[in-house]
Amino acid sequence: MAISRRHALGSIGALAASAIARRVLGASQTPGDAWPQFRGNPRLTGVAASALPPTLTLLWSYDSGDVLDSSAAIVGGIAYIGAGDGHLVALDLSTGKPRWKYATSTLLGESSPAVSGGVAYIGDMDGILHAVNIADGAKLWTFKTTGEIKSSPIVVRDTLLIGSYDTRLYALDARGGRLRWTVETKGPVHATLAVLGETVFIAGCDSVFRAIRIANGTQAYQIDVGSYVGSSPVVEGDRAFFGTYDNEVVALDLRARKVLWRFSDPAHQFPFYSSAALSQGRVIIGGRDKYVRALDAATGKSVWAFLTKARVDSSPAIVGGRVYVGSSDGQLYVLDERTGQKRSEFNAGDAITASPAIAAGRLVVGARNGIVYCLG
Repeated sequence: MAISRRHALGSIGALAASAIARRVLGASQTPGDAWPQFRGNPRLTGVAASALPPTLTLLWSYDSGDVLDSSAAIVGGIAYIGAGDGHLVALDLSTGKPRWKYATSTLLGESSPAVSGGVAYIGDMDGILHAVNIADGAKLWTFKTTGEIKSSPIVVRDTLLIGSYDTRLYALDARGGRLRWTVETKGPVHATLAVLGETVFIAGCDSVFRAIRIANGTQAYQIDVGSYVGSSPVVEGDRAFFGTYDNEVVALDLRARKVLWRFSDPAHQFPFYSSAALSQGRVIIGGRDKYVRALDAATGKSVWAFLTKARVDSSPAIVGGRVYVGSSDGQLYVLDERTGQKRSEFNAGDAITASPAIAAGRLVVGARNGIVYCLG
């Protein structure tokens, strides 16, 4: 049942998982006062540490003037988000008022900003990566690839990692944009890269999962997935999880370098474009079959499934026993992490394909009507 924007979300639920899953697959959290990149942290777990109030209200909204497929980053009390018209916008997290707007001079797609060391990075549809001074929105440098960028940048110490539709993964000096190395794949690099330790992982459009050494760009190993992959992987311990266009969610054993399990629902054969969240031994992911699903991370068995009214390309964010995820039916759903029961929903007025960002007691998400919403 739909509720008003000021309706209480209900009590916080707790999620129990198996002892094995807890030992092997404990979730990494994003620091409570920041959500500095797509999925919150380099492992792409989608788990926040900042508590949201039990009753969410609409604090402010901002009309960007164009479609929003980019997900927000939140750092230092500022929300950064890319609008379809090509502007990277910095919004005051308390008021929603713009601090500055940076024009890329082209269109922005799904690439979501990463903020590190006083710089915001974002890729555009002309294949240009932009580095912007967060103090004033001034351009610091740009780097040109030869294909559109839908992947979101990742910063590891002083190295910036980004994928391009020109089939390459790029490693750049984050301070000046100098090219350090490239890795060529056999298909567009659409997904955002996941990082664990000194290794970056690519789930590719060429059906191959690659582990690349950050230091020099050499390949450590690869695993044949057998499926076109559009979603970004979440990695933890010696496991990786992601959805595929062959209507499956796949778990990889990175130590044995093989597929651990595959989940597919024979009754609902639709691709998975959403990127999974990993929390308390469960993989939570949206599907184009309109479902949000929780799978046991150790076995791939279904734990629960929640049906929305349209496909779910938005990637879930998790905090305080709640799952926050958008749907193309225009709703932001709040689900109990343990049971999948709906606690509330927020009507954004248009499809939500971007993913929620959660930090400092606020949730920020954009809709395809161009409006950025802040709830808290």
